[in-house]
This record gives sequence, structure tokens and C-alpha cells, in this order.
Amino acid sequence: MNAKKLELKRFQKTIDFLKKVEPNCKHILDLGVKNRLSEKLISLGYNVQNTIGEDLDHEPESIAKYNNAEVITAFEILEHLVSPFLLLKNLPANRLVVTVPLRLWFSKPYRNLNDKFDWHYHEFESWQFDMLLKKAGWEITYSEKWTAPTYQIGIRPILRYFYPRFYAVHAIRTKD
Repeated sequence: MNAKKLELKRFQKTIDFLKKVEPNCKHILDLGVKNRLSEKLISLGYNVQNTIGEDLDHEPESIAKYNNAEVITAFEILEHLVSPFLLLKNLPANRLVVTVPLRLWFSKPYRNLNDKFDWHYHEFESWQFDMLLKKAGWEITYSEKWTAPTYQIGIRPILRYFYPRFYAVHAIRTKD
């Protein structure tokens, strides 16, 4: 199976999760610039607005201008932030759907040596991410973990069949 098919399979898991936890949502603010997944959501009838490349570490308050979304999505974006706490605390919606990569004991965190922005500052344990959300004022209503087989030969690819690589969470803002 090639990389494109693997990506589509991962996208479908994300879309199925979104449909399960937010079946009636139509207006989404997706953190991060427009990408293949947000384009796929648009093709399915969702009204998706993406952020435009703001540095959400340096300017988490810049998210306030996007104040008309029913749900905020953050599909594999928070691991690229040095400190996602302030952003999560100040999101301008009361419902959140997020996916993050899980830390794998047999694999180092992802770092693209050809792109200084495509690094993972975090690869979370699920309990760590749960604590981060709770501290930022979110209550998890549902979560799932997914494996990420690569269809390559080797010990790590075999382990990817059994160890979850992605963590998907639906959360609602708690009352202060």
C-alpha cells in the first residue's frame, strides 16, 4: 500500500471519528493552514475555515478573531507547538475534536530534517494529553486510539500493527 492510500485511510478514520462525535456539526474552525484533510471535509459538505498560518505559540490570542465556529478541530497540529496550553485555554468555541500522535517506546519523535517547521515538540502519552486538556478547561467526552501500519518490512512496522499511534479526542469546555 503506498503513502497516498495510507494517508486516505488515516483521513477516513478521522472523518469517521468526527461524524461519530459531532454528527450535526457543519461549521468548523480547523487549526492549521488549509490541507488535504480540510479539503476532504469541505467536499463532504462541511463549512471549514482554516487558520492562515499564525504562529500559535507566539500569538495564541490571534485565534480569537475566528469566533463563529461550532467546533474547533486540531488534526495533528498541537504536537508542532512548543506550548499548546494557552491556545487550548483560549479557543473560541465550546467543542473540540483533536488528533495527536502518541509517543511510541520503540520510535523517536518525528523530525523532518529538511523542514524546520515540521517537527514534533510533543508526542503524547494519552494520559498526558488528557491532563493538558483538563488543565486548559476541557472535559473529554469520548476518545479512541488508532494504529498506523506502514506495510513495510521490519520490527517497527510490525509493532505499528499493535501499538496505537494516534489519539483522537472529543471534548467540551467545562464551566469555570
